[in-house]
Amino acid sequence: MCGRASLSKQEKELEERFNATFYQEDIARYNPLPHFNIAPTHWHPVITNHDPQHFVWHRWGLVPFWARDDKIGSKMINARMETLTEKPAFRKAFEQRRCLVPFDGFYEWKRGPGKSKQPYLIGIDDRRLFSIAGLWETWKTPDGQILPTFTLITMPPNPLMAGLHDRMPAILLPEHEQLWLSSDLPTGDVHQLLIPFPAEHMHAFPVSGRVNRVTEQDPALIQPIGPEFRPEGSIDLFSTLD
Repeated sequence: MCGRASLSKQEKELEERFNATFYQEDIARYNPLPHFNIAPTHWHPVITNHDPQHFVWHRWGLVPFWARDDKIGSKMINARMETLTEKPAFRKAFEQRRCLVPFDGFYEWKRGPGKSKQPYLIGIDDRRLFSIAGLWETWKTPDGQILPTFTLITMPPNPLMAGLHDRMPAILLPEHEQLWLSSDLPTGDVHQLLIPFPAEHMHAFPVSGRVNRVTEQDPALIQPIGPEFRPEGSIDLFSTLD
């Protein structure tokens, strides 16, 4: 499961990384970046296959077009890659409505001594921007308004994430991002793009428990409060050179 994330970069950095621009009216309308504690139901910029040259803002928590109300979105924050072609809520979106969801970190919790859980911030080398494979939908409200929403795809963990959780978000390799948005690729080939991101290019650090409260929102949330997490049985190659 992936249910909390960070995007500590400014709009210009995202535009340069993804070769897409923001609509100026969207920047004025929605909460500006950076955002250090992104949670379901928050609005977040994504790049859809219908408009790959621009960032557009969608609400986290997919609401299928056939839903009776938007409450279902709180249960649709993640989509398992193993059942994308089976679940009615995701099948058509996987075929026709895919998106890139930019982050520079996501949070996961690991149980410590007793009942406490320690939050960790996970990212890739040098806290670079990355994209998670997502699906998007539009839903019409009773008063005729259009609600755009998205969900994040998850998969079995790589060796690093296995020490923290039994799932991880489907982080796309940069060279696969445009393929993920392509309308020309058969869905079977698109599914093959969902591979675990290399663990050796990821890191995880313990961070403040303040992130548990979605109202907390400041740069200190993404600062390490302890040593980098290493899975049990992993070897520090540099220590063997002493």
